[in-house]
Amino acid sequence: MVRRVAVVGAGSSGLACIKICLDEGLEPVCFESSDDIGGLWKFKESLEPERTSIYRSLVANTSKEMMCFSDFPMPAHFPNFLHNSMLQQYFRLYAEHFDLLRYIHFQTTVKSVAQRPDFPQTGQWDVVTINKDGEEKEHIFDAVMVCSGHYTHPFLPVSDFPGHETFSGRCFHSWEYKDPDSCKGKRVLVVGIGNSGGDIAVEISRFADKTFFSTRQGTWVIGRMSSSGLPLDMIAITRLNSILMFLLPKTLVNWTAERALNHRYDHTLYALKPKHRLMDKRPLINDDLPGRILIGKLVMKPSLREFKGSAVVFEDGTVEENIAAVIFCTGYIANFPFLPPVLCGGPRGEFTLYKRVFPPSLQQPTLAVLGLFQTKGPIMPIVEMQARWAVRVFKGLSRLPKKEKMLSIIEAERKRNMKSYPCPRQAALQVDYIPYLDFMAKEVGVRPNLMRLLLRDPGLWVKVFLGPCTPYQYRLSGPGQWAGARQAILSQWERVTQPFRTRAVPEPQTGRFTLYSVWLIALAGSVMTAVLLSKSEMMPVMQSAALLLDRCRIFLRDVGFTSEGL
Repeated sequence: MVRRVAVVGAGSSGLACIKICLDEGLEPVCFESSDDIGGLWKFKESLEPERTSIYRSLVANTSKEMMCFSDFPMPAHFPNFLHNSMLQQYFRLYAEHFDLLRYIHFQTTVKSVAQRPDFPQTGQWDVVTINKDGEEKEHIFDAVMVCSGHYTHPFLPVSDFPGHETFSGRCFHSWEYKDPDSCKGKRVLVVGIGNSGGDIAVEISRFADKTFFSTRQGTWVIGRMSSSGLPLDMIAITRLNSILMFLLPKTLVNWTAERALNHRYDHTLYALKPKHRLMDKRPLINDDLPGRILIGKLVMKPSLREFKGSAVVFEDGTVEENIAAVIFCTGYIANFPFLPPVLCGGPRGEFTLYKRVFPPSLQQPTLAVLGLFQTKGPIMPIVEMQARWAVRVFKGLSRLPKKEKMLSIIEAERKRNMKSYPCPRQAALQVDYIPYLDFMAKEVGVRPNLMRLLLRDPGLWVKVFLGPCTPYQYRLSGPGQWAGARQAILSQWERVTQPFRTRAVPEPQTGRFTLYSVWLIALAGSVMTAVLLSKSEMMPVMQSAALLLDRCRIFLRDVGFTSEGL
């Protein structure tokens, strides 16, 4: 029986693991190498080797309702996209509310995690830690949850470029970047067009004399805002959209979405257009980058080829002189030096993980790696679900397939993803947001039952199926059910609008036509869902028509429709 669980790291993932272990009656012991919680989101002025580092201005790219813990909504007055300092406040509120801090050993580094001699029978681990005084201590744990993140070892490819030895400027990784002070009045090159690269290039362009942004392939750029200024992820990440993405031709989806983006700013004109289609890879999320290009403070350039003295040469032969600094936003190397080398059994030395959580090589599934994935959506809800699934596996309440089956699934998913991500290592990291969440939720026993919701609570069904896939959906039923989940879903848009209410403005009157539209959309969605999902879970649609209409009537009453309005 699993009793004691080692949690490595007290960032957002580690906090979720501690709380979930407590929910399942286990004893978590968390080891955090720094002096505070927050992990990646804890800003520090100084650099500390082998620890995460962020820049002062970092703001989350996912909105508060989409990225919060599933049983702890963010305060309504918080802005929809949080600065790192406010996200740190949220973590502190979460830890205090569930009394998590007393399970954390700060300034304690995990030196090694090794299988005990009787591991095939017990699944236990020997864990060696070092505290701030340099004292080593040995522990025995029944399971291990690795939450230390993979943003600690920056990948700096400077040596790949000829002439770097004689370059007169400074070359460094975005891991070292804190603020643009050192770039004021200078000519700066940013290499790598991920989200960090976009943020840093835009920020530097406000202070530098000229900022150049180098990319090998280009990118599609989207903002945080959707129509009416609402958070884009709450509009885009819905169950209905997930079904449509599966049913509609990918070419049509790409054409429609790309046309909408180009309507705002032509990606070809702005030298942003990539070789890949929009849905093939993750886009760059940045609200300001096109505007900086428009006013000439940020200049897009092709891939860097070489250095020449104080100049840089690009693949198209163009040269930019007097470059004072080159910032490489080129990602990180996933490295967990405290884990057994046998777990790095991938074809290129990377972690091989079943469903991005469990090493299939272990005889007992008592170690889980959390957060080692990439997706088009918020990270925290997925990590929380990974933790819920992992704990159920530890306790024997959820079973993994045999090793050969897990390996075949891993390889099949890698090959499928390589259509969009030719690099095998990158391909292995990709997961589809809602399908991946639903897979783990089914293993845990908390996946929302849409048919049951449609019949019993159509008002809630509308929010779950047509609205944003917020984390509260996975607390409606099953293990870990939260009594406040329904109300959290029904009130989620109120928390979105709350921070905007800083000045009284006239409210528009909702006309009868708008009310009819809501009714028709709800009814059409109900019928479509019934047709799509009623194969084995629901009585024939015709037999349930009376009950469905009655529930719709209750829904209309709940949302304020009256007989006069109808």
